[in-house]
Amino acid sequence: MRILFITSNRLGDAVLSTGLLAHLSERHPDAALTIACGPLPAPLFRSVPGLERLIPMPKRAWARHWIDLWRACVGTRWDLVVDLRNSAVGRLVLAKRRFFHARAPHLHKVEEIGRVLGLSPPPSPRLWIDAAAEAEADRLLTGGTEPFLAIGPTANWTGKEWPAERFADLATRLTGPGGRLSGRRVAVLAAGPERERARPVLDALGSRAIDLTGRTDPMAAAACVRRAALYIGNDSGLMHIAAAAGTPTVGLFGPGFPEIYGPWGVAARTVISRVPRSELLARQKADPQATGLMDGISVDAVEQASEELFGPATQERREVVTNPCKSPETGP
Repeated sequence: MRILFITSNRLGDAVLSTGLLAHLSERHPDAALTIACGPLPAPLFRSVPGLERLIPMPKRAWARHWIDLWRACVGTRWDLVVDLRNSAVGRLVLAKRRFFHARAPHLHKVEEIGRVLGLSPPPSPRLWIDAAAEAEADRLLTGGTEPFLAIGPTANWTGKEWPAERFADLATRLTGPGGRLSGRRVAVLAAGPERERARPVLDALGSRAIDLTGRTDPMAAAACVRRAALYIGNDSGLMHIAAAAGTPTVGLFGPGFPEIYGPWGVAARTVISRVPRSELLARQKADPQATGLMDGISVDAVEQASEELFGPATQERREVVTNPCKSPETGP
């Protein structure tokens, strides 16, 4: 059996689609999977059980990346095509069955994606972290074995970034004397292009910081974050990686949409700005370079959300990820 799975070029959306992919892999354990996605999330799929081919799709002018994908897939007779991009490729290759993504704006993305195959409840995102990524985490996280605090102080645009000094203040509270993670180190993660925006946090934390900025691909980042006691970060792909890895996760939202893109899982919390989203979006529309869009989130509020995760839900979530249950026996 051959399955073609076409997912997002965006890191966060690709992570949120992994539950559906896991369902297919578990339902058809002998199937040969071909996965097409953007180059950034591609490393997350390299160890999916049954993977026959991974096709990264760097964008090309005039949508030629779709032509390239069609050429790569048209010679195969597919038993099942699941196209989360609603592309022409999913319609123009030979296939016995095809399923496409239909928007449902009132649902969380995980629920929306689960509806593609009629799965309710939807399968939760999950990751397949391989030995190479674990070895890379060993190399990067030298100097201690205790679970640490992980933070993601950047995002794909600055309007979604909580002030650096608040991240530093929060990390000091949690890892300082009397804090829940007293004496623990603080791993700071950011994509390569965002590294300088994370610099103020690293400078404020000094010797307590583990500098992972620009040093990991998504798979290595997942291997590192999975070892953390807690992850706190802005609305970003890294936030979804942390939640999918089973790490207790706090996501911070100002002008974003937590009802659609909040971190998924029983050990996940969302902190929303006190300033109404409509006001924040209006400010951003009037000035795309507007600053202070995340100022409505206090350090106290994020600390309180973090405290809620030090309890039974944390252990429950880790057990689910370590021993993942099979998806419901419904759908293809």
